[in-house]
Amino acid sequence: MMKFDWTEGALAEGLRLYDAGEFFTAHEAWESVWLNSPEPEKTFLQGLIQVTAAFHHLQCDNRLGTTLLLQAALGRLDRYPEFFGGISVGSLRSDIRERLRMIEAGEPTSQLVSPRIRPR
Repeated sequence: MMKFDWTEGALAEGLRLYDAGEFFTAHEAWESVWLNSPEPEKTFLQGLIQVTAAFHHLQCDNRLGTTLLLQAALGRLDRYPEFFGGISVGSLRSDIRERLRMIEAGEPTSQLVSPRIRPR
């Protein structure tokens, strides 16, 4: 079992960038960890990376790309328990579902806050 450290290194840097709305660079920081991760951590990180990539697409006003990536992320994250890798997966999943509903309802993209990726 791999231990995720959200306080330093690439995971912490990616989280800082994600929270700052710098989704493309956050995605790159996490990808460096993802490449060397074993399962089940690899698929979990892939889900987080897809959320990040989705919001990069949203910044570029690509609603379809955002929707497809959020659905793919949900498909991966649905396999995990409420808490995994030090992250509240339950609240992340409910945030993703909420954002998907908002996109479907045609809410302005400015209303879409990135889902909570919160270490506990």
